[in-house]
Amino acid sequence: MATKTINVDMLAKMFLAGAQNIEAKKEYINELNVFPVPDGDTGTNMSLTIMAAAKEVTALEKPDMKELAKAVSSGSLRGARGNSGVILSQLLRGFTKSIREEKQIDVRGLAAACARARDTAYKAVMKPKEGTILTVASGIADKAAEMAEETDDLEVFLPEVIRHAEEVLEKTPDMLPVLKEAGVVDSGGQGLVEVIRGAYDAFLGKEVDYSAIAPGAGAGVKITASDAGEAADIKFGYCTEFIILTEKEFTDENEQDFKGYLSSIGDSIVCVADEDVVKVHVHTNDPGLAIQRALTYGQLSRMKIDNMREEHQEKLIRDAEKIAAQEAAKKESESQAKKSDEPRKPMGFIAVSIGEGMNEIFKELGVDHIIEGGQTMNPSTEDMLNAIDQVNADCVFILPNNKNIVLAANQAKALVEDKEIVVIPAKTVPQGITAIINFVPEAGVKENEEAMLEGIKNVKSGQVTYAVRDTHIDDKEIHEGDIMGIGDAGILAVGRSVEETTKELLAQLVDEDSELISLYYGEEVKEEDAERFIAQIEEIYPDLDVDAHFGGQPIYYYVLAVE
Repeated sequence: MATKTINVDMLAKMFLAGAQNIEAKKEYINELNVFPVPDGDTGTNMSLTIMAAAKEVTALEKPDMKELAKAVSSGSLRGARGNSGVILSQLLRGFTKSIREEKQIDVRGLAAACARARDTAYKAVMKPKEGTILTVASGIADKAAEMAEETDDLEVFLPEVIRHAEEVLEKTPDMLPVLKEAGVVDSGGQGLVEVIRGAYDAFLGKEVDYSAIAPGAGAGVKITASDAGEAADIKFGYCTEFIILTEKEFTDENEQDFKGYLSSIGDSIVCVADEDVVKVHVHTNDPGLAIQRALTYGQLSRMKIDNMREEHQEKLIRDAEKIAAQEAAKKESESQAKKSDEPRKPMGFIAVSIGEGMNEIFKELGVDHIIEGGQTMNPSTEDMLNAIDQVNADCVFILPNNKNIVLAANQAKALVEDKEIVVIPAKTVPQGITAIINFVPEAGVKENEEAMLEGIKNVKSGQVTYAVRDTHIDDKEIHEGDIMGIGDAGILAVGRSVEETTKELLAQLVDEDSELISLYYGEEVKEEDAERFIAQIEEIYPDLDVDAHFGGQPIYYYVLAVE
């Protein structure tokens, strides 16, 4: 029997299942990042973005379509992190704008929503690039429009749209040479495909494990904090997961028998068969019983057993720490409230930074508020909005200091009405430092914006870190553990020594017009080693000023700038 429409309850389930799926696949998506740096974050950013929206959705009591659309749109916009997260939030924003007045959604409604999602996301990106998540979104919209002319049956429509999205994703390496060289598909596109795959599972009525959204909650149940493992009395203590590689056909009868057995020894059961693979999840007090029965069907793979009682105790500790942090934040907020009673100053600054030394440098240069983050954790749009609230100024300059944070800063800017926001698109910490050095308090907003933008043009940045996997990129063969020198345009140096790689990186950045080298050493570099190395740099470049600072940044041994 054909399925012609999706109601609000089904759409909510599909959205939450999509969120659950990308959360489950985020590490795989992270591994698709082109640069093999230890902070690959596309999957993490997309997951955190959609989880912020999922939190809004699970708090709703029997929503109508407009309420659901608002929760998805608002939650994802404010929770958006990184370029991939911001684009995902814009896709969700466009989609929900299209369907919010509907009571039921048919294939034409879905096609229109997919088209609006694509258009909204493309408009949000200043220079859209093909071979990315945008290309996959466009493919989805095109196929949806085509299928809407051919069928009104969602059971026909949805799998064809998903199949086409997967085909477009597989073609992304042909559109972006850097993907082909690294041998991967676009990570953002993969994330979008995982969202729609998860949503389709819910549409099909498959049992979805919602534990990433709220542990212990089941499909069809309103997911609240009380469902999420808050009770101290946990009936079944071990979360048990594995995959059965079946040695013979796993029939519907086998599936029902196995589910019945699992029900006799536990709860929170998921048993999904797909050809010769069966995915199993159960909470039980005796994982061995589940494993023994599963072995009668075939070999086991990806076995994982977690002690939920132990995790609960750890959660209580984390909750206590969270309460303490909230109390500290409350005191800070009260302190800021007192400041807000003071007259506003004309201009203020927010900088994204990480590392004790880097933070101190920005504070000494006059930054009003530091957002902890950067490569290792991209702050969300919500983080930006909270920071803007803390700065008592008519105009607030934001220094993202990372190319993956600029979009979130611009998204925050669009949501602020009571202050003028100027985003200076500094893509590295050295650019951000140069920008604020060019600030003149006596000048106006426009003059300062122009001076800062001009200043960052003269900065060539570099970062030295280690590779987390083997790859081939920028015509360089890279092996796990190699040291990489990364410039503004890509990987410029590869070696086995931090200091030698840093020297090679500098050699490519310094030219006849260079006057100043700035070096910021990270938390893993000893002070005496940094001093000795900096002395070597001064010998190599006697005609240049060499400025050295403790940055304290994680992951990156050295961050450097040449001006």
